[in-house]
Parts: sequence; structure tokens; C-alpha cells
Amino acid sequence: MSGDPYSERVRQLFEAPRHAGSLGGALSATLEDQGVRIRLAAEIADGEMRTLRFQAWGCPHVIAVAEAFCADYEGKSVSTLLEFSVSDLMQSLSVPVEKTGRILVIEDAVRSLGNIVRDASNPDD
Repeated sequence: MSGDPYSERVRQLFEAPRHAGSLGGALSATLEDQGVRIRLAAEIADGEMRTLRFQAWGCPHVIAVAEAFCADYEGKSVSTLLEFSVSDLMQSLSVPVEKTGRILVIEDAVRSLGNIVRDASNPDD
């Protein structure tokens, strides 16, 4: 055991996040809790998340999970946002259990974005 707290995949996602940045005019959600600040933005067309971007202030695990979320969910139906759970990402990225609270902030941000997208799609509800 090397004692390295970050898996190789976490290091890759943290060092070269392809989805980091902002999207002007896109729907977005921002949350801050547990020492983490995350902003997720989505360009939506035809019920699909065409483009996803994130801005995150937190540890490498937070940034890696945000990048993995964007990479995995870009192109998917917006309905998947309200069903999102970080548990699979935490497991696949070997996120330590003591980081659970911080990583759950991302799950809350994804669900908040899902609510914003839903409300924007159904303004009369």
C-alpha cells in the first residue's frame, strides 16, 4: 500500500477536468456546504443535457467526482438528474468514507439542477 490517498483515476480527473468552466446563459445550480462549493451548469435541448460544466472548490475527490458526473451524464435525459446518486462514483473512484459528506454536496447540487431544469421546462406548474 502506497499511502497515496488518491487513486490513479482521481488524479487523472483532477489534473485534466474537461468539463471545468462555466456556461453563459445555461441553467445552473450552486451549493455550498461541508467546506465545498459546487456550481453545475447545463445547456438543455430536446429534453437532453447537451453540455454540462462545473466549477468546484474542494479537495481533489470533489473535483474528480464533479468531472466524472459531467462526463457520464452529458448527453443523457434531464430526467436522470433527479435520480442521481453519488454512491457508484464514490465506489468507482475509491473515495474514502470520511469524504462522504463533502461528496453528497455534489449529489444535492445535481438534484437541485434537476429541479431547476424541471421548473424551467414546466413554467405553469
